[in-house]
Amino acid sequence: MATSELDRQLELILRGTVEVFQLDELKVKLKESLEEQRPLNIKAGFDPTAPDLHLGHTVLIQKLKHFQDLGHQVIFLIGDFTGMIGDPSGVSETRKALTKEQVLANAKTYEQQIFKTLNPEKTRIEFNSRWMSAMPTETMVEICSHYSVARMLERDDFSKRYRDQKPISIHEFLYPLVQGYDSVALEADVELGGTDQKFNLLVGRDLQRDYGQKPQVVLTMPLLEGTDGVRKMSKSFGNVIALEDRPADMFGKLMSISDDLMMRYYELLTISNLDEVKQQHPMEAKKALAEQLVRQYHGEHGADEAKADFQQRFQQRDFPDNPNFSIVLRPTDFSIAQSSDMSMVDVLLWTGEVASKSEARRLISQNAIKVDGEKMNDINGVIHFEPGRQFSLKIGKRIFGLVDMVDS
Repeated sequence: MATSELDRQLELILRGTVEVFQLDELKVKLKESLEEQRPLNIKAGFDPTAPDLHLGHTVLIQKLKHFQDLGHQVIFLIGDFTGMIGDPSGVSETRKALTKEQVLANAKTYEQQIFKTLNPEKTRIEFNSRWMSAMPTETMVEICSHYSVARMLERDDFSKRYRDQKPISIHEFLYPLVQGYDSVALEADVELGGTDQKFNLLVGRDLQRDYGQKPQVVLTMPLLEGTDGVRKMSKSFGNVIALEDRPADMFGKLMSISDDLMMRYYELLTISNLDEVKQQHPMEAKKALAEQLVRQYHGEHGADEAKADFQQRFQQRDFPDNPNFSIVLRPTDFSIAQSSDMSMVDVLLWTGEVASKSEARRLISQNAIKVDGEKMNDINGVIHFEPGRQFSLKIGKRIFGLVDMVDS
């Protein structure tokens, strides 16, 4: 086995992860997998508590795709049984239980949506009702005997509710036990989950040991912030980008996020080279991200339409029918080599709308310059020369222009 292949797998697997329990065990499992040419069982569970998946859910799905691309067996577990219990993670009160009919209806939409990322021929879909619904009562009692109430109260949300004298229903204790037993039933080698699932994921390790299996490695992934850039993506916060959003709506929402959040989306939702992304102008990088994700979930046609729709709305919002100027930039105009950077100050001078470099610097420092709708506030800022690129330029409140870049 080539060490480089192990390193390659580790690099992709660890991208964006928060914690690994335990990294040494992961290395051993991967090494054995490569030597024996045996794929690992990679499990991630999703409770179908709502009909629509959003980009926050796809952090785990994208990580499953990483494992799938590396040749491992992906198990997409739909928690139709646990969904009727209600995950107590991160909540301050008992969740309202869903009916079996609601859970199954939601689960059907999940199956349709995940294959926009995962390869359906290489994805194993399981429902935990398959083993839980038929489980004898004595087996359930035996599973419960593996954990004490004191251990359950170690988890933050339970201990806080207990301290605040808020009710904890007995059935909520079953949730981490059932999730843990799922790993036993599926003989999982690795389980993925959000950081809020840490307790539940580690229960799986404990139960596997108790049932004579090698404990699964646990990978926790961050909770993706929504469009507000502050709170985790959730319908209750109104900051969701849903997979079933119209292409134009998805594109527009992605264009509205901050530059910092854009980099986080790149890291967690794509396999793009982050160093290369950082070298792009933020607006261009954001457009590329929006186009890539819309294409993934709505196809080539949806991406093209969404991009055209955004450009039309953007120009209608920020530009008059007849801009003040339209110029062409060439490398020779700036005495630079192709694929180099043009000083923002020099570009402003070239428009003929700014009298001097000092005026250009003043306008930039006063946030009076926008490139493709984004403020340029760095007096040392540059425009990256790319033949064929067109960008909009707004100077002050009333001067608008279009700039085309050509290589000769």
